[in-house]
Amino acid sequence: MRRSNLPAELNRFVGRAAEQDRLARMIAEFRLVTVVGVGGVGKTRLALRAAAALQKRYVDGVRLAELSALRDPGLVAHALVEALGLTDHTVRPPREVLLEHLAERRLLLVVDGFEHLVDECAGLLRELLAGCPGLTVLAAGRRPLRVDGEAVCTLAPMGAADALELLTGRATEAGAGPDAGPDAGGVAGGDPEILRELCRRLDGIPLALELAAARLPLLTPEQLLARLEDRFRLLDGGRRGALPRHQTLRTAIGWSHELCTPEERLLWARLSVFAGPFDLEAVEYVCGGAELPADRVLDVLGELLAQSLVAREDTVAGPRYRMLDTVGAYGAEWLAALGDTERMRRRHRDWYMGLATWCELEWFSPRQAEVAAATDVALPNLRAALELCLESAEDTALAQHLAGTLWFYWAGCGRLSEGRHWLDRAVTAGSHQPVALHEDARLKALWVLGYVAVLQGDPTAAVAALHECGERARITGNALAEAYATHRMGCLALISDELPRAEELLGTALHSYRELGELNSNVLMGQVELAMARAFQGDLEGAVALCAEVREVCEERGERWTRAYALYVLAYAALTDGDPVSARELLTECVTINHAFHDLVGLVLGIELLALVTVVEEDPAEAALLQGAAMPVWQSVGLPLFGSSNFNGARVLCARQAGELLGGEAYGAWYREGERLPLDAAVDRALADRREPATGNGAGAAAPRPFRTGRAPVPDTRKPAGSPTVSGGEAAG
Repeated sequence: MRRSNLPAELNRFVGRAAEQDRLARMIAEFRLVTVVGVGGVGKTRLALRAAAALQKRYVDGVRLAELSALRDPGLVAHALVEALGLTDHTVRPPREVLLEHLAERRLLLVVDGFEHLVDECAGLLRELLAGCPGLTVLAAGRRPLRVDGEAVCTLAPMGAADALELLTGRATEAGAGPDAGPDAGGVAGGDPEILRELCRRLDGIPLALELAAARLPLLTPEQLLARLEDRFRLLDGGRRGALPRHQTLRTAIGWSHELCTPEERLLWARLSVFAGPFDLEAVEYVCGGAELPADRVLDVLGELLAQSLVAREDTVAGPRYRMLDTVGAYGAEWLAALGDTERMRRRHRDWYMGLATWCELEWFSPRQAEVAAATDVALPNLRAALELCLESAEDTALAQHLAGTLWFYWAGCGRLSEGRHWLDRAVTAGSHQPVALHEDARLKALWVLGYVAVLQGDPTAAVAALHECGERARITGNALAEAYATHRMGCLALISDELPRAEELLGTALHSYRELGELNSNVLMGQVELAMARAFQGDLEGAVALCAEVREVCEERGERWTRAYALYVLAYAALTDGDPVSARELLTECVTINHAFHDLVGLVLGIELLALVTVVEEDPAEAALLQGAAMPVWQSVGLPLFGSSNFNGARVLCARQAGELLGGEAYGAWYREGERLPLDAAVDRALADRREPATGNGAGAAAPRPFRTGRAPVPDTRKPAGSPTVSGGEAAG
């Protein structure tokens, strides 16, 4: 995990030297510092600047949690988990996950845009600060959190010199500098007093100055000031004197709004329905219409971008646009005045439901990585769409469909906890609907809920959801939903060590899929799970045949996620047959893919088996380290190795062989060393080239016993004399 997720500055930071020094001193003295001030005064920019300057103070890094796009208070803790780069598959409350992770870390957490969620945010931060002595929080919002021990840093507008520097600097960046064309207003050679008066009239509020600077390529400073003076005089009845600063900003935004063309004003209003980043295609669909043809959207959006009303940012999914919260709020008021809010929210919802559907289809293609990135970036807007669906009982089926369609993201990209949140809400909201009313959507939500619950180690919830799905599917004749329910019941039987039942259920589901013509990542995963059931029962030849077929289909379709699990089974078989070289090659690709998709279940299974490969390669110390590194991952996944003796077999055998070679004390020391590794470092160690044994790590001791040819690695798990003791009990944890 990177030590910081702070965004790069897109333009030069101007002034605020005294404020930076004051904020740094406050952060050194207090564990909760809140920067407060009016909208547009620069709270976020100052907080991020201060946090970046203080990174070296915090050995565990600086992390930013942006809450402005969040609407559901129940997701605040999830947002902090996400900001910290954590993946937790368990059913533990995210508060518990945060407390455990931060308990012994020294970290600066920046929380921005919390004011609309202040009660939930204050309660959570109070609990985290009380339980995590190394945590410092720097918050930025329009009001204090009112938490005991909070130090409030009130940010005033810019002083005259800084304001003038910001105005002229941004105007130059916008094209109004010395090299501007003859038609540009420009600031070079302009009357300095006019520019200073412009700064005074805008009360030194950075956002207002930015908006004014964006107009200087088109208007002279004199023209701009005259227009602004007219706007102020209209609002204050002709009285001189400064307006309240929140009104100043609204005046500046309103004045900028008046200078927009009708098309620009309309797009501004419609863009307010987006939460977080959006792309051009989304804008064209959502905001286009009779008054604003789709083929005009790009040009109009470009004008809003030039006027600093919209910002462009680079994301993992490519370039996106974002409207500042204050500017968006003004647009939302105009959209409401037009009486068009609900229609635009529905268009927004429809676009993101379409995006989710496209992503589900493209997940089974060479574009899997692109789909994962696009869904990540779209998450704030997908949340907004889910919220709208859940506002009305009439739209419950849409919520169920959307939450179910995102199964690939919840299960494949390490988002089980949030997926469970939305699936529970969607299923509960429709629990009183009669059978056959929007039944397909409910059935999909149910089997996905069951799938997520299986992966979280919550069999009670899994059985309830899958049983209901199966029963309702039989009543309504939905053979596909019944197949999915059967499939996931087979998955539950597999990790519960009910291997004959797992083989029966998975075989039945796969037969149904073939009859129905269903082929996707889920279907292939069912085939891999069937291969696991056969491998654990000693049928390695059958398991290899199934996974070889999966691997071939994945190569044809460009599918990588399910391929990683097939590679795990093939590596298991190779190692059992005494071929650690092939096993390592297969597992290296398996771990690489799962790490890229943030799929911790597949990742930790691969690391566990790599540990056994490593001890077979005569490096027991490194094997012990990898076993230690795996345990914290299991704790964020759920029950280690699902509590399954079959999945646990390789771990027990590895611990036994490494312990015999190293001795209990040395094994424990290497194990604890592994426990302390961050996830990225653990993956790096797992993927390191181990063709030569590491020196000083037990090489030269008696060679470890290889896997027993032709048998699944499920040894006698009774603890042998002299075997190491691992914290938490047996090696399986």
